[in-house]
Amino acid sequence: MRVGLIAALVVAGALAWGWSQRAPEPEIAQGPDSTQGADRGFRRSHSDGDRWPAFLPAEGRDTLRRIEAGGPFDHRQDGAVFQNRERRLPQQPRGYYREYTVETPGSRDRGARRIVSGGDPPVEYFYTDDHYGSFRRFEAGSAR
Repeated sequence: MRVGLIAALVVAGALAWGWSQRAPEPEIAQGPDSTQGADRGFRRSHSDGDRWPAFLPAEGRDTLRRIEAGGPFDHRQDGAVFQNRERRLPQQPRGYYREYTVETPGSRDRGARRIVSGGDPPVEYFYTDDHYGSFRRFEAGSAR
């Protein structure tokens, strides 16, 4: 009886630990078409009426335009396969994700900010400002 109880506790602990190791789903930015209210979470450009997520820095907008144009890029790593080693993005076949630098003003290197696109042509985008520690998903059409 006591052995069975101990075994059940060990199994329950192992299941709880395994559940805690799951990668969190990337946060999805809420946009004007969401049910949570118009324009929530989006900025409007004063010059041309574009919309893009509020969490995306101005340099990210330039990166999106370069992605859409196929370059040119300032860093040789831009456009390289992002391997998702951290498993923070949904699992996809190798080559599905590509990474691009989002410039960090004042940084002597590439910095920690990236946009990762998914698909060819891209059908989804993710932004990280902590070098792949976390991601925020956003809609692609907001860069135009």
